[in-house]
Amino acid sequence: MQPTSTIDAAEVAKFEAMAAEWWNPHGKFKPLHQMNPCRLDYITSQIAAEFDRDLGAAQPFAGLRILDIGCGGGLLSEPMARLGATVVGADAAPRNIPVAQLHAEQSGLEIDYRNTTAEALAAAGEQFDVVLNMEVVEHVADPLGYLTACRELLKPGGLMVCSTLNRNAKSFAMAIVGAEWVMRWLPKGTHDWAKFITPEELYALIRQAGLEPVDRKGMVFNPVSWSWSLSSRDLSVNYVTASVKR
Repeated sequence: MQPTSTIDAAEVAKFEAMAAEWWNPHGKFKPLHQMNPCRLDYITSQIAAEFDRDLGAAQPFAGLRILDIGCGGGLLSEPMARLGATVVGADAAPRNIPVAQLHAEQSGLEIDYRNTTAEALAAAGEQFDVVLNMEVVEHVADPLGYLTACRELLKPGGLMVCSTLNRNAKSFAMAIVGAEWVMRWLPKGTHDWAKFITPEELYALIRQAGLEPVDRKGMVFNPVSWSWSLSSRDLSVNYVTASVKR
C-alpha cells in the first residue's frame, strides 16, 4: 500500500520552477544563502551537544546518518557531508535532485539524493540519527502527519531540527511584503502566510507527533549589517527548534 502523503502539489510546483537557481547566491534563493551560516551554526551546535561531538575535529559527525528533508539543491546536505555524516537528501520536487547531484559531484561529495517524501522513507523503514526539517513544515498539507513521519524516521535518541516562520503581523510585513513584494528576493506567492506556524503551535505539534522539544531560537535579520544571527528572545519571524525522540 502506498504511504499517505502530506505533499502539497502546488507548493512543490513553486520550487520546481526555481530548481536551476539553487546555487546562485544572487538568485531566487539569495535569502537562504544569506541565512545558511546562521542555520548551520544552530544545526551543528545542537548535533554536537546531543551526540557529544567535538566541532573542532576533522569530521565530527562521522558515524551519524542524517536526513535533509526538503533538501532543495543541497545547501545543508553538503556541509553535513563535509563534517563526516552519511547524508540522504530528499525532496518532493523531481527537478531539484539532478541539480543537487551535479553540485555534490562537482564538490567531490558523496550524498544520496532521492526524489521522495518523508512518508515514503518512513514506510520503507529508513532510520536516521538526525532529521533536518528546515523551512518545509509551512509548505505541507498536513503538518502533524508530516512531523509524525519525521519522528518515525528517527532512531531512539535521535534529533530533529525544524525551522519555520512565525505567523503575526511582523512576519507578514517582512517575509511576504518585504521579501517577495519590495525586495523581490523571492517570487510572489512563494509563501502562504496562513500556513505560517507560531512557536507555541509548532511545539504542540511536535509533542503530538511524539517528540520532546528541547530548544528554540529566533533567526534574526539585521538590515544594517545585512546578516543573520541567533536570538534566544526574538522569535517573531524566522525561528528554529530542536526536539528529541526519547
